[in-house]
Amino acid sequence: MVAYEAEQRVRLPALRAGWLTQTFVDWPYRPETVQALLPEGLVVDEYDGVAWVGLTPFLMTGVRPAGVPAALPGLPTFPETNLRTYVRHRDGRDGLWFLSLEVACPAMLAARAIGAPYHLGTLDVSTEGGILAYAGSRRADGASYRLTVRTGNRLEPRPADRAVWLTSRWRAYTRRFGMLWETPVEHEPWPLAEAAVDVLEETLTTAAGLPAPLDEPVTHFSEGVGHVRLGPSRPCVPASGAS
Repeated sequence: MVAYEAEQRVRLPALRAGWLTQTFVDWPYRPETVQALLPEGLVVDEYDGVAWVGLTPFLMTGVRPAGVPAALPGLPTFPETNLRTYVRHRDGRDGLWFLSLEVACPAMLAARAIGAPYHLGTLDVSTEGGILAYAGSRRADGASYRLTVRTGNRLEPRPADRAVWLTSRWRAYTRRFGMLWETPVEHEPWPLAEAAVDVLEETLTTAAGLPAPLDEPVTHFSEGVGHVRLGPSRPCVPASGAS
């Protein structure tokens, strides 16, 4: 089972940030459909016998290198939206594979160096009462989304297993220079709440090569986590004893 709390300490982070006002919209897919989009060395992780693809818009805040204090004036805050799926490395460790990453901050494009599929675009996040509105449009090809969500009750004292499985991942995989890379992450557990979609229009899944999903999405909301520590990306090395 996926771990509810961080699986490792990131003692020497490359980057610190907060991930706030985050919505998780997850669709079920046939595993073979998603597997066709993955690189060699990664396999689809399944829950209830299906693969899942998630649209996750949020705000990045206080983005800074290690050693820079969070109180420093002028630290950037900007929207980001990820289209991701849930995978396992051949050594058994679970993580995320990003089908696309939409961002409003040009500096984040530097992560393309390790294969992170960042696309620059115009993004917006707004809130009014319990209603959240997200929107974005990619500059390169116009792939876009519009999402309006109503938030509900906090999932306490701990979210159900599926909610944890869809949200609590502690490493991301990318591919560059003919090899898989791993980026570890550490933060406090997600404080999750119920959420319901009012409006959802998007072409990101089509742009990623996905057909229509098997069913309606499962949705969760989080006010966010404020102490995100992203470790340096490194080439994947099989765990001891793994074949």
